[in-house]
Amino acid sequence: MKAGRAASSGKAHATRHRPGRDRRPGPVVEPIGGGPAEVIGRIDLSVELAPGLRLDNPILVASGTFGYGIEYGDVVDVQRLGAICCKGTTLKPRIGNVTPRVTETPAGMLNSIGLQNPGVDAVIERYAPTWAGWQVPVIVNVAGESVEDYVEVARRLEGVPGVAGIELNISCPNVGKGGLQFAIDADAAGAVTAAVRRATDLPLLVKLSPNVADVRPIAKAIEKAGADAITAINTLSGIAVRPDRSRPLLGNIYGGLSGPAVKPVALRIVYEVAQVVDIPIVAIGGVSELADALDYFAVGACAVQVGTAVFADPTLPIRIIDGLEAECRRRGFDSFRPLIGTALPRKPGASSAKGVEYRP
Repeated sequence: MKAGRAASSGKAHATRHRPGRDRRPGPVVEPIGGGPAEVIGRIDLSVELAPGLRLDNPILVASGTFGYGIEYGDVVDVQRLGAICCKGTTLKPRIGNVTPRVTETPAGMLNSIGLQNPGVDAVIERYAPTWAGWQVPVIVNVAGESVEDYVEVARRLEGVPGVAGIELNISCPNVGKGGLQFAIDADAAGAVTAAVRRATDLPLLVKLSPNVADVRPIAKAIEKAGADAITAINTLSGIAVRPDRSRPLLGNIYGGLSGPAVKPVALRIVYEVAQVVDIPIVAIGGVSELADALDYFAVGACAVQVGTAVFADPTLPIRIIDGLEAECRRRGFDSFRPLIGTALPRKPGASSAKGVEYRP
């Protein structure tokens, strides 16, 4: 695991010490008689994802699963969340894909919503005033079909009260490259990240796609371009077939697979990326209980997003926060940081792909 190297983006705010990135297990208080002492008092669950973006705890809700936060206000105490990643937001309004858009799968779901949203100006007008009165940070997930789209949305969000940061959804077709996704090409991923970095001082997270042979060069390009943090992963591409086998089920044919089924893939990607970048990693994929969050911390994530499981149980993120605090007390930790990186190779720079059959 590399340490101490900051990303260089040409912006002063992007080259700073990043608290919360020390992944070495911390000291455990050992009482007389053996075994860890239970910590009395407040457990520090805070984490800094970027300069100016410090969360009270490392449990976020994922884009596309929690609306704009307002929809869940009567069900969940949203102020207890680490952060909210709102629905994907584009420059112009989008009506989304044709129906059907969602179907269940074994251990997950396929969705093909198609980034339905009212457009960035409407999001700012309708939701930002409410967010400005909240304690919980709201990170706006941004999507586009060109670098110019991403840049313009970022510019319009800059300085808006209630907008705490941007999460770039780069798993979108790049019209300038014949529909090639930004997320599957290191040069394209780096270019869109750098362009948005130049356009805004907002904390900048970039979301990786799992639909690549090797995600590490892409992650490194994103870091070099000035991203403050990486989120991993977006959905896996898949299809379902109609019961009569006459055609694919979803109206758009392809959908994004999410839920517990993707967790092993997401764990592998977080494990690999944690060994090649020095910026924070926020893990996403199949988090449905505390054990899943602990697994992601072990492979190098410093925060997690809860997504698909929220549809079945909107209170789950809050229960994971409570469970994480209880786990720290049980183990004698006054912070969750000793849980980070415990499953990473002890030898710095060790290849995470050595001996794996899926890659030569």
